[in-house]
Amino acid sequence: QVQFVESGGGLVQPGGSLRLSCEASGIIFRIYAMAWYRQVPGKQRELVASILTNSRTNYADSVKGRFTISRDNTKNTVYLQMNSLKPEDTAVYYCKAQNLRDYWGQGTQVTVSS
Repeated sequence: QVQFVESGGGLVQPGGSLRLSCEASGIIFRIYAMAWYRQVPGKQRELVASILTNSRTNYADSVKGRFTISRDNTKNTVYLQMNSLKPEDTAVYYCKAQNLRDYWGQGTQVTVSS
């Protein structure tokens, strides 16, 4: 079955960095567009960044210049490098595989606080 292992979340001070990873199994990873979303309680899940099969990327305006999405098809893994973190980046971050059918990871908590 399809499984995702997300890691890299945690508590970080404002201005700090974190790197999220999402390793997929059970899918042909290279044919899926991948994305990171985030959600805070009481709000809709929002797109943070996406990367297509040709490695073309897209970012939410709120993270442009601070976050970088990348993928390694040899490891079936998508990454989100987050720099210059702000308290408003605090959320549960989810990876998503997108093709004819979409699959979601279980989420990893990111907390930015002093």
